[in-house]
Amino acid sequence: MMHVRCLPGFVLLLLLTVTGKSQSTYTKYVNTFIGTAPLTDPKILGYELPEGWRSWAGLTFPGSSLPNAMVQLSPMTEYGSGAGYEYEDSVIYGFTHTNKGHWNLCNIPILPLSNPGETYGSRFSHKRESASPGFYQVYLDDYKVNVSLTSTLRCGFHRYEYTNNTGRQILFDLARANNRVSDWNIEQVGSNVLQGYQRTGERIYFYAVLNTDIEKLEKKEEGKRSGNAIVHLKNGAGPVELKIGISFVSMENAKQNLEQEIGKQSFSDIRKAANRTWEKLLSNIQVKGGTDKQKEMLYSCLYRSFLWPALRSDVNGEYRDAKRNVVKADFNYYTEPSLWDTYRNKDVLLGLISPKVTLDVIKSMKDVGDKRGFIPTFFHGDHGASSIAGAYLRGIDDFDIKGTYEILLKNANVEGGARPHIREYIEKGYISDPDIPNPHVETKAKAGVSKTLEYAYDDYSVAQIAKKIGDTANYRIMMARSKNYKNVFDPSTRFMRGRLENGDWITPFNPQYPYYEYMYREANAWQVSFFAPHDMPGLIALYGGKEGFESKLDSLFTVPWNPKHIARNVETMIGQYCHGNQPDHEAPFAYYFIGKPEKSQKMIDTILNSLYGIGDEGLALCGMDDAGEMSAWYVFSALGLYTFSATDPEYLVTVPLFDEVKWKTSTGKTLTLVKTGKSRHLHTIKVNGKKQDGYFVPHDLFRNGGKIEIGTK
Repeated sequence: MMHVRCLPGFVLLLLLTVTGKSQSTYTKYVNTFIGTAPLTDPKILGYELPEGWRSWAGLTFPGSSLPNAMVQLSPMTEYGSGAGYEYEDSVIYGFTHTNKGHWNLCNIPILPLSNPGETYGSRFSHKRESASPGFYQVYLDDYKVNVSLTSTLRCGFHRYEYTNNTGRQILFDLARANNRVSDWNIEQVGSNVLQGYQRTGERIYFYAVLNTDIEKLEKKEEGKRSGNAIVHLKNGAGPVELKIGISFVSMENAKQNLEQEIGKQSFSDIRKAANRTWEKLLSNIQVKGGTDKQKEMLYSCLYRSFLWPALRSDVNGEYRDAKRNVVKADFNYYTEPSLWDTYRNKDVLLGLISPKVTLDVIKSMKDVGDKRGFIPTFFHGDHGASSIAGAYLRGIDDFDIKGTYEILLKNANVEGGARPHIREYIEKGYISDPDIPNPHVETKAKAGVSKTLEYAYDDYSVAQIAKKIGDTANYRIMMARSKNYKNVFDPSTRFMRGRLENGDWITPFNPQYPYYEYMYREANAWQVSFFAPHDMPGLIALYGGKEGFESKLDSLFTVPWNPKHIARNVETMIGQYCHGNQPDHEAPFAYYFIGKPEKSQKMIDTILNSLYGIGDEGLALCGMDDAGEMSAWYVFSALGLYTFSATDPEYLVTVPLFDEVKWKTSTGKTLTLVKTGKSRHLHTIKVNGKKQDGYFVPHDLFRNGGKIEIGTK
């Protein structure tokens, strides 16, 4: 299952020589190329791709990274694309050192050259390309160079095997990245040492050491967007190795990162260490049964769930804070999570397996709050509230909860900060949108319905912290506000619908039409009308009870999508349900709340089995992975537990794809899930031998260990 793609014998021999033999019990199932291929099938997308469009599906990178690392060392086939690498491309332009899969980063591109022409880049073939967690390899056809890459938390390790040992060069293409480069610098500071920076809003510093001497450093228009630098190496035999440390603080820190994380270790040493790191993380979940394809998807999705947020502090504890000042802390500083996407599931998964990372992420968010006045939100909503509350209620509490809570209250109440239009929300109980004639997909407004729904859930999240720390007054206020989702429900149409400032419903109204930020955020009315994960009984009551709710939910999955409604990333449709984007990812589970788990399971199975690892090569995803949210949805759903309301320390039980699942908990215990029976219809749930009422199990099982028996009929 290691993804060595029909490699010629000599390249395979090189691979085995470079990487050494290392244990791959779980990493063998990880295919880092999943999510790099395009999704083109209109039957899945819901529409014909317009000329020149590439679906926003996947947007993952195949290169080397450790969990939540600073460095993601990966090939670039197209600048300005989601993750820099698109499987259908045939030319590699460089290997960059940061990546998120989100149209940004891709910093410090480096490419080995041999007898290059006027332009730089080499053709390559997937037949001579391979990857596994912490490793990437490709043969550059035009330069006749075999490239192998591995990495540590803050460093990259390149190994180049040139066929021609004369005229060897290395391109530092520092004017390019996925963000606009405003300045760059490189200088030689020793016979085999280079250092410099690239500025894309912030400076990323690097310190690089070669295992061979430099003949000359040729710089063209240094600092300008049309420039680059080429390192000419002295002639010699044997592989060229380039070790590079990066830092967001200084070149001195980049050097220190390199010396401490790689030092004199060999490529094989670093590669083996990366594999061991991933083996340890992936081994937290062990399964029996299922197909090889399902195991590949499970461990590939688990792998992708741990690539973001990314480390930003150096080995000496220094980082640049929200005010760009250099600060030293006793915790690891991370980028904020992609909260609009990942609060639903991925942030919970991170806390279950890497609680220390989650703790440091919360401390990092608090640090931003201290400097800027508000906890960061990322894109839309205020889901730091859910992410922090969910972790806190699950026992990740070794942080300043009172100070963090105070900033979350400020987020929830103060205009001009984390929640746009919060004053209107508090005064009216909803956020309006303007009366715009003939609005279209890209009409810009308040996305008032989505904000109202999301703020209501965020209010509930803040209320749960208030309850635990004994702030009764704010608990009551925030819980009352958590019902505001009802204020955008229109009983005449039975949809969540936009309102004008005077309270009137927006007309005309087409519930199937998708908007990016008019009434809805990247959704249509169907896709947001089932979102109240904190108050499903209240939501069901709006639809007139269980029968009315079931009828409406049935329609979500059966009313045909109009192929003329085209909004890139509102795609991959089952009826009106959109799995290719996040806003309705709770909806398949909603049948549980009317006692029809078999209907949910049918939909969950359809998604698991037909929307992941698809396309001609089996490498496409049905939507943007969004820093691991799409992957985490698969992990939880495949394993039989889902975070329906991520704030609450409980899990909805579904039928796993596997006969047995073992979670190694962060407390050193084991939680075992066993599926009995051969059907996919949930019949009974037993916890430690005792039959459960309802469909949820508590987080205490992850603290204390235990056994969940999932009976089917």
